[in-house]
Amino acid sequence: MNILLTGHKGQLGRLLRPALSDLGRLTTVDRNAMDLSVLASIVSILEQIKPDLIVNAAAYTNVDKAEKNPLEAAAVNGAAPGLMARWAAENASSMIHFSTDYVFDGSGDQPWCEDAKPNPINVYGESKNIGDKEVLASGAPNLIFRTSWVYAARGQNFMTTMLRLGKERSELRVVMDQIGAPTPAALIANATAEIIKQGKENLLALLRDKGGVVNLTPKGETSWHGFAEAIFHSAKAHGLQLRVSRVEPIHSREYALPAPRPLNSRLALNRLRERFDISPPSWQEALTTVMKDFTGSA
Repeated sequence: MNILLTGHKGQLGRLLRPALSDLGRLTTVDRNAMDLSVLASIVSILEQIKPDLIVNAAAYTNVDKAEKNPLEAAAVNGAAPGLMARWAAENASSMIHFSTDYVFDGSGDQPWCEDAKPNPINVYGESKNIGDKEVLASGAPNLIFRTSWVYAARGQNFMTTMLRLGKERSELRVVMDQIGAPTPAALIANATAEIIKQGKENLLALLRDKGGVVNLTPKGETSWHGFAEAIFHSAKAHGLQLRVSRVEPIHSREYALPAPRPLNSRLALNRLRERFDISPPSWQEALTTVMKDFTGSA
């Protein structure tokens, strides 16, 4: 299989690269090789590589910056995935794409199922929603993993930020009224590789039959405050020396940001289990695995 991975230097792409390397002939590109805000560069790369599978891990992910750059966010997160998916449809190829809980408005307290109607409340969420619609409408066999609160042992994310601040400060204030499931990038990469393996005989048929939007997070739920406290507890258990001794829970309204965030980011996991027999670990178990990676523990 000829696989094209976009965004291989990003938080998710860095982990997808080794996960996909044994599944076929893997070509990786970053923004320098294929700028998703320039549609002509996308077509040029696709025609050159002619992939059987496009795994699109590239995205405009700065939620607050997107409020000031809506056209660029829409191009990278919306138009570009649509163009790749249409190329796939015209060339007997398939596509795996990654979405977000931010396509929802965060109302209620029940987990969002895949068929729930999106209603994004910020520019980033709207740009991702456009991309989802474009991929689904393309006619290409596809899988869109919708996930939430992605983090990893490397790169800039909530966990690494908390650990940096935890070394610098004795007290921190963290939002407690946004609820979701922190999702390791490694979990997403491994699930992606598992599904490609399931389709090794005919990936096009598998994605045509079982693809579309599928939620992917660990089991369970917490707040950003609960996640922060769990991060510090796990870090100390793994021998990290931290200065922080208190994490004060605050409401979202007390931590103003340019882009509003959904309060309810829970995602239902039934479809993941029913279609692909994948049962993710709890978010606490997942955090322990990532922390071991961060600290270099066995």
